[in-house]
Amino acid sequence: QVQLVESGGGLVQAGGSLRLSCAASGRTFSSYAMGWFRQAPGKEREFVAVHNGYADSVKGRFTISRDNAKNTVYLQMNSLKPEGTAVYYCGADTVIITSRRLPTYWGEGTRDTVSS
Repeated sequence: QVQLVESGGGLVQAGGSLRLSCAASGRTFSSYAMGWFRQAPGKEREFVAVHNGYADSVKGRFTISRDNAKNTVYLQMNSLKPEGTAVYYCGADTVIITSRRLPTYWGEGTRDTVSS
């Protein structure tokens, strides 16, 4: 089992940037697939990024990366838009994560607000 803690959320103006971090517990972090999802107010949770794929809505603006030595996965978000206002969650699993196969383990989320 792995525990996940997100950080880095906040208030930013449209066009700005944020970098989210997700710190994972455990000694086998490198064996986990990691991904980012988000849930906007009144909407369902949606896929954002995994290491080999991005949602169309963020492609070219967001970048996922990981540092196995620090047990951390990151989401660099540039050119933010107001519709990106959401709670961002990182997820982990021992098998592949995709937009349709949700991870087993979730963090508590970090809130991002993008003002226009």
